[in-house]
Amino acid sequence: MTTLRREAKTLELPWRFTGREDELELIRRSLTAGHHGIVVTGPAGCGKTRLVTEAVRGSDRARAAGTPETRHLSFAAFAHLLPERVSLHRAVQLLSGVRLLVVDDAHLLDDASAALVHQLAVHGRTRLIVVAADVGPCPGAISRLWTGELLPRLVLEPLPGEETEQLLAAGVGGSLEPLTLNRLRHLSRGDLRLLRDLVDALRERGLLTCRAETDTWAWRGPVPVTATIREHAAQVLEGPREARETLERLAFAEPLPLPMGDLDLRLLEDLESDGLIRIDDHGTVRLTHPLHGPVLRAAAGRLRAARLARTPDRWEAALAAESAALTGRIEQADVRPLPTPVGEWLAQEGAAVPAGYAAVRARFSRLRGELREAAAWAREGLRGAPHDARCRCELALAAAQSGDTATAQEAIDGHPDLDEPSAWLAAARGDTEGALAAIGDAMDGMVQRYGNEAGAPGVGAHGAGEGAGSVTEAEPACADAVFALYDLVRLGAPGKAAELLPADSVFALHANALAREDGAALDRAAEALEERGFLLFAAEAHAQAARAHRDPRAARTSRTRAVALARRCQGARTPALSGLVLGELTARQRQIVTLAAAGLSNRQIAEQLTLSIRTVGNHLYSAYARLGASDRGALPWLVELPEVQPA
Repeated sequence: MTTLRREAKTLELPWRFTGREDELELIRRSLTAGHHGIVVTGPAGCGKTRLVTEAVRGSDRARAAGTPETRHLSFAAFAHLLPERVSLHRAVQLLSGVRLLVVDDAHLLDDASAALVHQLAVHGRTRLIVVAADVGPCPGAISRLWTGELLPRLVLEPLPGEETEQLLAAGVGGSLEPLTLNRLRHLSRGDLRLLRDLVDALRERGLLTCRAETDTWAWRGPVPVTATIREHAAQVLEGPREARETLERLAFAEPLPLPMGDLDLRLLEDLESDGLIRIDDHGTVRLTHPLHGPVLRAAAGRLRAARLARTPDRWEAALAAESAALTGRIEQADVRPLPTPVGEWLAQEGAAVPAGYAAVRARFSRLRGELREAAAWAREGLRGAPHDARCRCELALAAAQSGDTATAQEAIDGHPDLDEPSAWLAAARGDTEGALAAIGDAMDGMVQRYGNEAGAPGVGAHGAGEGAGSVTEAEPACADAVFALYDLVRLGAPGKAAELLPADSVFALHANALAREDGAALDRAAEALEERGFLLFAAEAHAQAARAHRDPRAARTSRTRAVALARRCQGARTPALSGLVLGELTARQRQIVTLAAAGLSNRQIAEQLTLSIRTVGNHLYSAYARLGASDRGALPWLVELPEVQPA
């Protein structure tokens, strides 16, 4: 096992700036002729200062910043730019000659400094970039910059998931395993400073290990509570003793909540007003910030921890309830997000995840289009039960629908009865006829296992495919049979599936629209699928609509929606999505990616297109990021599906 470690005293350079391309361009445009600047606001730690620093890199500028300690001192933020005693009028005159002034942490400015910034905006001779966090009250002179329409305001949202993943990969030096990625994003809640401090703590303690089977970095076990991490949770560590005891009880109860009746109502009111706890509609109480629980548990003494800790039997029933809830949602064809704190906590802490739960969790994720996450859950189950057929089935399905035929084949080796993964493995290899035949085998197997109520009686090994035999008109009652029939629709062969699927289901809606080659109806089916959480299915339906539309504008709209949804599906590469992916790239990137997929080296591409080798490499790097590829070995799948192989 490889461990990523660095010395605690190593001086780390800032992480490479990642994403925020639109926001970067907006700030840069605000500094061009005819513009007077911009105000950038957003949650603490979301990267406002780093974004502005990148936008003004190389520019001649002056900088000022507010601090909590100097809010009572006049012009404290501008002490390095102004004489010791100065009036507001004189300060405006002195700074009007500055071409660009960056004001950071403007929400912490003293009143005189805030008034100075406002007057500079009114005069319009100095371009201003004003950065303020959305925490607590902001000086009126600052808020009136945008409410009074003196400057435009850019509200910076937390970094999107895809860009956060790229940022972490750059900071760690490799891709993160999906459950680790989700955990870091959950703990940091969009605070990039906290995110970096967490990664630094993991590296200092050597807690990131390389998973050989996926070549990704993973973290299991408790949160490393370093001095820096403690600073982020100072609010819960420094409160009154009574409040601290209540917070500790909640911390040691995790991942389960506590009933409100078990706690002091007066203390709960104070903690809720401080934003430290949240109470749900069922009257149960949890800590608000996911970092606070680990920090409180680490700060408690050994005896207190032994007294407050819960035993495993306390969460076993909750884990079974989570599994039942996930299964129920799948049977109801509704896979919208569902909280699963107990299962996630087990995996995060490095405890054994029961294979049955892991398989259900993997299936739920796969149906949502979260293919890498589905594979990760399947692997969690296989760690304790390496031969579990359910987890192997989910791993194979997630891998095959991602175009990873090697992993899919390895997962089903020795399990010839896994027909559904075999179907998608055939589809990934371009053998559509073989895929359809395997789905027929899967239907036969369901009938043998569950009886005729599990599938349509008389469905033979070839009855599932169009023109491959006869199918009776009975409707499948089993969720497995419904999804097996729906696989035919996804593979472009609706045929009798449209008749056999439950008539009022969203899957039948999709099947009927595809059978009629009705682009508008396919788009409506895609919207219904997306509403129920089936993002990959929705992407495929939009992709099929793009091919069915006769109006080029409608086809372009469907294709754009398909690409947008497919990008949220963690590297999905299914037949329906074939040919869509390259549309995400610029014309030059498409040209270079196509040549790289054909096997040309960077040097050969550079010579053919009369470019520098470095330019080719930069284009490929950008293309990899957009396509979700790690190297050029994945490009052939992204460019075009492999040729159909004989069955």
